[in-house]
Amino acid sequence: MILTVTPNPSLDRTYEVPSLDRGEVVRATGERVDPGGKGVNVSRAVAAAGRRTVAVLPLGGAPGALVAGLLDAQGIEAAPVPVAGATRSNIALAESDGVLTKINAPGPELTAAEQELLLDTVLRRAGGADWIACCGSLPRGLAPSWYAELVARVHAAGVRIALDTSGPALLAALRERPDVVKPNAVELAEAVGRPLTTVGDAVKAAEELRAAGARAVLASLGADGQLLVDDDGAWFGSAPVDTVRSNVGAGDSSLAGFLVAGGRGPGALASAVAHGAAAVQLPGSVMPTPGDLDPAAVTVTAEVPVDRVLREPASS
Repeated sequence: MILTVTPNPSLDRTYEVPSLDRGEVVRATGERVDPGGKGVNVSRAVAAAGRRTVAVLPLGGAPGALVAGLLDAQGIEAAPVPVAGATRSNIALAESDGVLTKINAPGPELTAAEQELLLDTVLRRAGGADWIACCGSLPRGLAPSWYAELVARVHAAGVRIALDTSGPALLAALRERPDVVKPNAVELAEAVGRPLTTVGDAVKAAEELRAAGARAVLASLGADGQLLVDDDGAWFGSAPVDTVRSNVGAGDSSLAGFLVAGGRGPGALASAVAHGAAAVQLPGSVMPTPGDLDPAAVTVTAEVPVDRVLREPASS
C-alpha cells in the first residue's frame, strides 16, 4: 500500500483548446474535472496501476466535498482532514501543440490545530504502508519545516518516505534524510542555485542533494528523460513520445511508477519512465493504466550521457 500526503489539494479543471489567444473568446474542445494536487495524482496513478492507496489530505467547503466524491468514484480510499477554509480550484489550459497554461489558486490557510491533525492522521494511517509519498506545495500557515517534521515522524514509525516538493521546504527536509526526493529540472537547479544545461549538470546537482541528506534522487528532465542517483550509482532512462497531449500530472505518474516497482534501482526507474511517457500522451491529468504503458520502449543505462545538452535547460 502506498499512502500519499497532499497538504494543498485542489479541484482541477482542464480545458483542451486549439490555441490560447489573450482577450478573445476561446472555445474548448474537451473538458475534464479531476481531484488534484501532486499527492492526489500519485494516488490516482497507483490506483490506475491496480495497487492499493490511501490519500491523506485536508478538505474544506464545496470544492473539498467534490474532491472527496471524485476520489471515491475512482476507487481511492481518502483519509480527509476537515479544515475551515475551502479547498482551492485550479484551471489548466492545454493547447493542441502541447503548450500548457496553469492557473493555481493559493488554497486555504491551515490553523495550528489543523496542521497537527494532518500530521496525526498521516501517522495513524501509516501502518502497513510500503511507502509514504508527500507531495506538492505547502498551504498558507505551514512553515517550510513542516515537511521536515513529517519526514522525522514517519522515519520514527519505521516507514520509507518519498518527497516531491521544492524551494525552502525541500531544503529544510533534506536534513531528515528522506528516502527519495523527486525534483524536476527547474526545482533541481533552484535547489543548487545554478542553471543546468547538460545531463552531467543534473547528475552533479543530484549528488549535492544526496550530500545534503537525500538518500536517493529521482529527477525528471522533461523531454530528455529521467535520472536516478543513489548509493549504488547513477542511471539514465528515456522513452520516445509521439505526441504530447498534456503534461499535467506526468511527474506524479512517474513517481507512482517508481514506487509501485519497489522504489529502488534501475527497474524502478524504468517503471517511472514508462509511466511518465504514457501520461503525457493522455488528455488532462488522466493517469495511465497498465494497458497504456510501453515498457519495451524504455531505455535505462548506467552509462549516463553526461555531455548531452538538455533540450529544456533549467535556470536557478
